[in-house]
Amino acid sequence: MPLRVTVDADSGVAPWRQVYDQIVRAIATGALADGAKLPPIRQLARDLGLASGTIARVYRELEAGGLVATGRAKGTVVTGPAERPNRAGLLREAAMEFAARARELDAGPAEAVDAVRAAMDERASEHLG
Repeated sequence: MPLRVTVDADSGVAPWRQVYDQIVRAIATGALADGAKLPPIRQLARDLGLASGTIARVYRELEAGGLVATGRAKGTVVTGPAERPNRAGLLREAAMEFAARARELDAGPAEAVDAVRAAMDERASEHLG
């Protein structure tokens, strides 16, 4: 399965962090299996409209976390994690991030839940159409 990463310039999250988080999730969920090859730094930077240094930082952080290994002949390949986080843990982490953003916007629980439902409905319709 090819790597699919997007960067939202309006999210308030640093671009390197957005890319890093998406790759970590892809590895954790198995969407990027052990041995999967990541695109070369320059190619991914060009595809995302980012500086090569930004993607180099992502790859360094992934390597430091033991999730990828980089070799001259092989490029950057997925090597971990040895133990995959469970789906519930990933969902809780995403919810905590969203809750923090909702609090920053002074949204109450009902308003935040409505926003999540609307976003999920929108994503579902994107996948159908």
